[in-house]
Amino acid sequence: MRRATRQRLILLLIVAALLVLVGWQLRHDAQSDTGSLTTLDPASISRIALTLRGTPTMHYEKRDGHWWRTDGTPARAIDGRLNELAATAAAHVLSWRPASDFEPAKIGLTPPQAVLELDGQALEFGESSVTGPQHYVRVGQRVALVSTRYMPRSPALQTTELH
Repeated sequence: MRRATRQRLILLLIVAALLVLVGWQLRHDAQSDTGSLTTLDPASISRIALTLRGTPTMHYEKRDGHWWRTDGTPARAIDGRLNELAATAAAHVLSWRPASDFEPAKIGLTPPQAVLELDGQALEFGESSVTGPQHYVRVGQRVALVSTRYMPRSPALQTTELH
């Protein structure tokens, strides 16, 4: 076998090995992707209800592209702040575990610190995790860890940039 042919064959084998490694890494990443809190599209959310511990539930509705508080006399709400709450639907989950793995009181879910309902889907926020700036969130029969930036605050507060 000539030297040039041997070098091409070695180069081809190296490229093939790299392609196999890239394929394996992509498959591994796809299997370990934890996804988001819900399957809802934040832009399509039209109703939000927020209950912060110790306060009455606040109800909001999107009308003609703007958010309105619907408790009592309808009043315009801060669109940016409500859009941040809606964006919680797509919050990246750091990890999921079955709710049965936890004692709800130990992670701040009895009662929750906040309950955010997005088009009827409830997200119950608990205590901050000891492992970092993360909060426990119960979604149905599972508990997620998400970044603290998604912890609901009163929509009456000015909007802040998400990090």
